[in-house]
Amino acid sequence: MATKSPPPLMKKHSQTDLVSRLKTRKILGVGGEDDDGEVHRSKISQVLGNEIKFAVREPLGLRVWQFFSAVMFTGIAVMALTFPDQLYEVVFDQGTVSSKISTRLYGGALFSISLIIWNSLYTVEKVIIRWTLLTEGCYFSIQLIVTTVSMIELGMVTIAASVLVCSCLLFVLGSSYFYYQVGRRPKKL
Repeated sequence: MATKSPPPLMKKHSQTDLVSRLKTRKILGVGGEDDDGEVHRSKISQVLGNEIKFAVREPLGLRVWQFFSAVMFTGIAVMALTFPDQLYEVVFDQGTVSSKISTRLYGGALFSISLIIWNSLYTVEKVIIRWTLLTEGCYFSIQLIVTTVSMIELGMVTIAASVLVCSCLLFVLGSSYFYYQVGRRPKKL
C-alpha cells in the first residue's frame, strides 16, 4: 500500500492579514481604550498598569493639611474620651453634660476618623486621598450645622462655640479645596 504524504502545512502570515491582526488584538484585549482613554500597547502594560497614570500630582500643602487634620482629630478624640465634661463645658460654657456616653461615643467616632486620616497620610493613591478629604469635609459640614443649631437652641453664643464654628468652616473650605485639587486631571505635557 502506498503511503500518501500529508499535504504541506500552509503558514498564515498574520502580519499581512489585517482582519486577523485586529481579531487577535481584540481577543487579547490590547489596543482598545480603557476608562481613562489610554490605549495599551501590550497585554503586559495593561496587566501591570502604568505607574504614571496612578501617580498623584499633589497640590502644595496637601501632606501638611493631612498631618494637621490627623493631629487635630486625634487630640479632640482623646479629650472627648478622657474628659467628656470638660470638652462640653469648654464649647458651650455650661455645667456638666447629663450623659457622658454620648460625648465618649463622639470621641470614639473621631478616633476612628483619625485612624483613617493617619493611614491616608502614607498613601499615594488618588482615590484614597480623595475619599479621606471627602470624609473630613462631610464631618466638618455636619459639625458646623450641629454646633450652629445647638447655639441657636441654647440661645447663647459663646466665644468657644464661635471659634468652633469658624474653624469648622475653615476645615470645610480646606478639605474641599484639596479634594478638588487632587481630583483634577493632570495637564498633558
